[in-house]
Formats: sequence, structure tokens, C-alpha cells
Amino acid sequence: MCTSSELHFQLKKHFGFNSFKGQQEEIITHLMNGGDAFVLMPTGGGKSLCYQLPAILMEGTAVVISPLIALMKNQVDAIRGFSTDNYGVAHFLNSSLSKTQVLEVRESLLAGKTKLLYVAPESLTKQENIQLLKQMSISFYAIDEAHCISEWGHDFRPEYRKIRPLVKEIGKAPIIALTATATPKVQQDIQKNLGMMEARVFKTSFNRENLYYEVRPKVNVNKELVKFIRQNAGKSGIVYCLSRKKVEEIASFLQVNGIRALPYHAGMDAATRSKTQDQFLMEDIDVIVATIAFGMGIDKPDVRFVIHYDIPKSLEGYYQETGRAGRDGGEGQCIAFYSYKDIQKLEKFKQGKPIAEQEVSKQLLMETVAYAETNVCRRKILLNYFGEDYLQENCANCDNCLHPKKQFDGQEEMCLALEAVQKSLEQFNAEHVANIIAGVSNSMIKSYQHHKLDVYGMGKDRSAHFWNAVLRQGLIHHFLDKDIEKYGALSVTPAGKEYLENPYPLMLFEDREMEEERDTPDTASKAGGGGGDTTLLALLKDLRRDLAHKLKLAPFVIFQDISLEDMSILYPVTVEELVHCQGVGEGKARKFGKPFVELISKYVEENEIIRPQDMVVKSVINKSVNKVYIIQSIDRKMDFEDIADAKGITMDELLEEIEVIVNSGTKLDIDYYLQQAIDDDKLENIFDYFRHEAQSESLSEAVKELGPDYTEEEVRLVRIKFLVEVAN
Repeated sequence: MCTSSELHFQLKKHFGFNSFKGQQEEIITHLMNGGDAFVLMPTGGGKSLCYQLPAILMEGTAVVISPLIALMKNQVDAIRGFSTDNYGVAHFLNSSLSKTQVLEVRESLLAGKTKLLYVAPESLTKQENIQLLKQMSISFYAIDEAHCISEWGHDFRPEYRKIRPLVKEIGKAPIIALTATATPKVQQDIQKNLGMMEARVFKTSFNRENLYYEVRPKVNVNKELVKFIRQNAGKSGIVYCLSRKKVEEIASFLQVNGIRALPYHAGMDAATRSKTQDQFLMEDIDVIVATIAFGMGIDKPDVRFVIHYDIPKSLEGYYQETGRAGRDGGEGQCIAFYSYKDIQKLEKFKQGKPIAEQEVSKQLLMETVAYAETNVCRRKILLNYFGEDYLQENCANCDNCLHPKKQFDGQEEMCLALEAVQKSLEQFNAEHVANIIAGVSNSMIKSYQHHKLDVYGMGKDRSAHFWNAVLRQGLIHHFLDKDIEKYGALSVTPAGKEYLENPYPLMLFEDREMEEERDTPDTASKAGGGGGDTTLLALLKDLRRDLAHKLKLAPFVIFQDISLEDMSILYPVTVEELVHCQGVGEGKARKFGKPFVELISKYVEENEIIRPQDMVVKSVINKSVNKVYIIQSIDRKMDFEDIADAKGITMDELLEEIEVIVNSGTKLDIDYYLQQAIDDDKLENIFDYFRHEAQSESLSEAVKELGPDYTEEEVRLVRIKFLVEVAN
């Protein structure tokens, strides 16, 4: 078994990385010790490494089950690129191979050369492949895109359900299941189907603190849409609709109203879709109106709003789509328009489908209804859906927290709700239990004789809608649990039983009816930007976009949003003053600043602006004691390793110091070191990425985009060169 230092050595040796990300090391250690693992990690979090490194280090061959043929080939090519034996170390078995290629794979496997075998679930079921795998020593099984196992997931693949019996037939070995998205329903379904209920679960938080969540009633929605986008003029945004027809209709409507918008959906040809995406990335348009076909590959960090014109089919889909806002950590407004009529319309679409499929779809829709109609913190509801507790009472960044509704002591109501769940034998969902309490008479109530229960009608002075809200809050307080195998049947937890025995005052939110007509307040000020001059900010963004096109640079290379926002507050009218704005060093100010300060100067004069008098005190003093030594050492062309050793700091710490120096506007010539540290082709590719493709300075996004052939340190070094030569 490898120690931590040995694992780090192997990571550097095989993949070129200096350190693990997040829980990678813990996951790998657990798997190599023979434990089953369920890994829930966001896209870009480094899931693949969690099975690739242990596969290389462990005896035998790891079998990786993946649904995507193109992804298999990419991963096999990448692994071969890491290995000295660049052919035999990894193979894939799927329908794309010829008979000759299949024979080559078999020979390599039986010779014990292959460490990783990628296989499609369909290929795994073939008898000849089962017999082949039986002859091999399997180190472990990795099930990628594991959400495909669950009928509750957003990409269900029935053939994934056959994996467990096949594993049993081939031979027992540890299992690692990996996915980027799974609710507790999906997670439990995956673990149950794979027979790994005792597996250790590794999960990353779903909370996105910078995102503002709001639900508005779907009244005069087109007018509301134009009003909102005009209030956020110049900002990038996405409007999601459920149908292609609606996408075309809304895009045309926005264009007529002077908004730079284009449609995007799967029915358009690839060239048009690609052109539209490029126009969005280069800020030639502000808004894309799209179906969910848009966004999966989008890497634009400054999307400032995501609007759902139609409420999505599931909270999982909603979370993924809103997640495209504010990826740079800045402002991200998530507005959804909701009408229960849309839910009824979606339910009608499912008519004629198998009953089980209809029930699953209905449960997912009801979760969306619960989110839309709740008075509880939206962040709390959303994270609870993904099995995560949000402990703060007020997130201060959603409509419910910023404009809280009336609360009441719900001690009696909660006890009645818990009692009704028990009296209905914990076999029914929230909708049915709410109907029992409210005294609703329908065929289902009568068929189960629930109108004869003593709790029937005990809450008839309030609507079933109200009791549904109480039950939802019971779930959040962990007094109730929901059984995914019984289509959302509620049961009382030990905490709920304790509450029934010893009740205490419990503040609940009043029921929220989403009226079909009401005055819609403007988006909360919390969701807004930095409080600067919005007119000036719009002019600055226009100037940046024009300059970006002229210089053929991405807008962020010139100045980031945070710099423009500071300019709209401080009104710098000289290049010297511009340096005091966030993210503006002397080099960048000299290179790009002149047209910006000229614009601001003219604007200040025309509008008789009284500028802040404390501009000069806003600069940040560089406290780095190593700064002078580092600059002098680089001037003398010393190796970076020697500079770090001399100051007793790590390479990471040295690069941080150099980045601070460069960002302050000082030019450093590091070409001498790059020539000995990085291959010329690699250097050119990384530089070209930042020059032509990058939409932000994000290191993680760059590493993800460039792929596993490029180490984080290489990308970081070339980014420094790029900032010196282009941005500064």
C-alpha cells in the first residue's frame, strides 16, 4: 500500500501534477485499500484521476464502464500519452472496433499489459467479453457517469441496470461509481443497484454563494423579461425555454425590443449553433435564448443572469442550468417564471407513457413545484434536494430571505402532519397526506378508506396547499423522510417521533399561493452589481468590446468586470489614477488605459460629476519581502528552483509571488526558464489558448480545456508570460 508521499511521487511521475485536488487522494487511498466508493464530484473536479492512478499502481486490470464511445477514445489516448508503454497500458472495447482491433486488445489483456480497459455497458453483456474478463485479474470496476443507472437520473440507460449481475459473474472486486450530479434519490438507487450500500460516499458541496435565486409569477412575462434585461443592459445572460418554437418566438421578441439576442437549439444546423456561441463568447450579442441543448460546453465565466421562461422539469435540471451563471465568482442572478399551468402542461406530455415513468416524472415535477411555491430560503430547499444541510436561517441572497413572508408557531400543525403520515401507514406521498388533513374527497382517498381516519379533515380550515408546505418544512427539519422506491412515500424519522412526544414551539412560514396576478418587485438590490454609475459602466463595456475586436483579444484580457466597476465608482481621469482601480497594474494601465480615461474624463465633464477625493489612497501596498530579490534573480536568469530554495519557499509560493509582481504592472522576462522547462509546441499551444480562446484568467478552466497532457505548473508559467506580453 502506498504512503501519502509515495502517492504524490506517483502522481507527479505518471500525470505531471504536483498535488491532488480536493478529495482525490482520500478516494484513491480508500479504493487501493479494497473499499467501495461512491464519488459525487462536479465536472472539472478530477473524477477520472480517481480511477486512472490506482489502476496504474494496482495489480491487474481496472475495468472502466462508460456510456460514451468518444469519451473512451479520448481517455485512452490521454492515458497512453502519460505512459512509456504508450499502447498497451489502456484499451477500449466497443462497437467501433474492427475484428482485428478486438483481437489486438484481447492479446494485450491476456498478456497482462493492460492496466485500464474501457468498455461500454452493451459490450460488457456479450458472452465472449464476459469469458475474456473471467480469465483476467480485475483490480477494480469503475462505473463512470453512474447516474445513468438510475431511472430517477436525468440520463437513464436501462443497460446500466445489468452491471451488478455481470460483475458477480466475472469476479468480485472493489467498485467505484462516479458522477457529476446525483440527488439522494439517484445516489441511493445507484448504490442499491450496484450492491454497494456500504460504500464510502465522497461528496462535494452544491452551494453557490454568489448566485441569487428568485421565482416570479408568470404574469405579463414578456414585458417582465424585457424590463429585467434592460435593467441589466450590457450583461451576458441566458434565457431557457422548454420548446424550440418558444425559443424562436422569444428571441425574435427580444430583437424587436432592441435587445441583442439570438436563438439556440438542437434543431439548428451545427454551423449556425457554433457561430451563435462564438458571438455570445465575444460579446457580439448579450443574450442567448435556448433550450437545454445550450450550455453543456459553454465556458463563459461572466454570464450574469440565467432566466427560466418556463419552469424546468426537475430541480436537477434547474440546478445545472442556473450553475452557468457567475462562474467567475461574481454576480449571478437566477430568475424563474412560474405558473402551475405549465406544470399541468408538462404532466399532459407524459400521458400515454408507462405508468412508472409517469410517476417518476410527476415526483420530479412536484419537487420543482415545492421549490417554486415555498417561503423557505431557496438555497436551503435546493441544497436539501441534493441531500445537503444548509444551516444558516437566512442566506441573504434569495427573494425569500431578502423579503421574508410571515411566520407562525407551527407546533400544532407539524404534530398533526406527522400524525397523519403515521396514520396513513407511511405509504403515501405528501400530496395524498395533505389531502387527508385538508379533508379533500377524491377517489384515491376513498379507495384506501382514508376518509375514515380520525385525522381526516382535522385541518380543513386550511388548504391542501398549506399542508403540503408544512410537510415540506417537516422534510427540511428532518422530521420526515421520503422513500424513492415508493414514489415519494413519507415516513416519520426518529427525530420526528421525538418531536411528537416532546413538541416545542416551531416557527414555520405561512403558505405561499403563487397568484396569477400580482405586482412583481424589482430584483433585490442584493443581486445587483457594485453600486457604481450604471450608465458609465455600460459605456466602458462598449468601449472594451470595441477594443477587444480591434485587437482581436477576449474582453477580459483588456480589463475584467471588477476593474470596469471600480472605474464607474472612482471616475479615474488619468492613467496614473487608473492604476488605483482593482485589477489594473501600471503595465495594463499604460497599454489599454488611455481611451478609457478619455471616455471617463469626457463623461465627468458633460455630467458635472463630483469625483471622490480619496482616489490616491486606494492603492494596495505590496508587502512582499521577496519582491526585489525575485526581480533581481530573474534578471540574472536564475533557475526558479534555485530562487525558491534560496528563500525557503515552495514552487507554488514562488509562482504566487511572481504573479503578484506581474499583476502590479512589472515586466519580467521569464523566457529563459520556459525554454528549459516546457516543450516549444506546448508553450505555443498554451499561449494560443490564452490569446484566442480563454474567456477568463482562470487556471482551472485552462487546465480543463487544454487536457491532461498539460500540467498545472506549465499552464501557470505560460499564463505569466501571456500576462506580461499581452495583458500588461
